[in-house]
Amino acid sequence: MRLLYHRYPICETLSHKLSWSHYYELLKVEDDLAREFYEKQAIAEDWTIRELKRQKKSGLFHRLAIGKNKEEIIKLSKQGQILEGENDLIRNPHVFEFLNFPENYKYTETDIEKGLIDNLQAFLLEMGKGFAFIGRQQRITLNNGHYFVDLVFYHVKLKCYVLIDLKIGEIAHEHIGQMKLYLGYYEKEVNEEADNEPIGLILTEEKDDIMVEYAMLHDRSKLVVSKYQLYLPEVSVLKSRLKEILNK
Repeated sequence: MRLLYHRYPICETLSHKLSWSHYYELLKVEDDLAREFYEKQAIAEDWTIRELKRQKKSGLFHRLAIGKNKEEIIKLSKQGQILEGENDLIRNPHVFEFLNFPENYKYTETDIEKGLIDNLQAFLLEMGKGFAFIGRQQRITLNNGHYFVDLVFYHVKLKCYVLIDLKIGEIAHEHIGQMKLYLGYYEKEVNEEADNEPIGLILTEEKDDIMVEYAMLHDRSKLVVSKYQLYLPEVSVLKSRLKEILNK
């Protein structure tokens, strides 16, 4: 209770949308920016206690903050994650520890895809609020050739399809070209009049930032490339990287 008074000296700032158990977990967060973010996000996305614990453990605040400047990090803390475009879908990295793959397991892209569908609730928690699942291995047919999008969602706030491709190892420039084809098809053949331009998200184990930059130079496609990992990150490392940004 002493710590509660120290963290929240004005009791009116406590949200009635969160329980005492939520605040008990929030009080364990020493960093003021991170605590404020988790509080805002727990309210916005209606997290259970279990979900709040998972997001803290996976370092969600730090994964979202890395790559932003100091002003953007403070805004993230004060307002929570506000989804306005494709870049707001990026985590650094995405974490799929809920797949429970043992270390050194020789998994395939199909294994990851199936695991995400089998753990859809956990996957949607990682992705954020607003996603509606459309389908897996959605077929696109062009000139008697067939292509398959790994995962397709619809985002109710952005009012657009979100196409996800999973890649093991390092991303190649042809993967970006393939996603552009998917986006073009969905915009022309699938979109309804009220739909916005679709977003493409390529999730890859390894990301060559320079290759991606040149492959996307002057490109107006709503396409982003983001890394994923199958195990929880070292939050202490993320905290250290964020501290460097804030101290610049």
